Amino acid sequence: MDHFTTSRLTAERLHDGHLADLVALHLDAEVSRFIGGVRSAEATKTYLAVNMAHWDRHGFGLWALRTKDGDFAGRAGLRHLDVDGLDEVEIFYAFKRASWGQQLASEIASALTDIAFTRLALPSLVGLVYPDNSASRRVLEKSGFALERSTMRPGGEMVIYRARRAAKS
Repeated sequence: MDHFTTSRLTAERLHDGHLADLVALHLDAEVSRFIGGVRSAEATKTYLAVNMAHWDRHGFGLWALRTKDGDFAGRAGLRHLDVDGLDEVEIFYAFKRASWGQQLASEIASALTDIAFTRLALPSLVGLVYPDNSASRRVLEKSGFALERSTMRPGGEMVIYRARRAAKS
């Protein structure tokens, strides 16, 4: 599933052509404060390579997001992540500041959750969030995720939210 659309966004499987947009996103200190801090162009190039390899290994991963006008809006995806020694699949997203306040994160979180449970048949998803990132916490809660617990990560304390696929009747 290389592409999908929501009512206001087009998602495209990550590729080398997205590097410049990702560099700009990752250099914005305000955007990056809740995604591990500002990344240099070189670190973003490595990030891109790691996320493209995830696609090759798992058949899903990170998508670049564009508005209906074709403007880069951000990035979002599903990825395997070690969480306290367990292989989990994480939902994650980051948007340019110009895209904030438009409910785009809720829109993409809903779409990714649906993809995870209906197309990929994953049993659950986690979202890892810094405790003071109230906006992202609200997005996850609106998308059906429930607070599960806290954990320590390399970037500090995080809270883990989880959504589970509904059992078939």
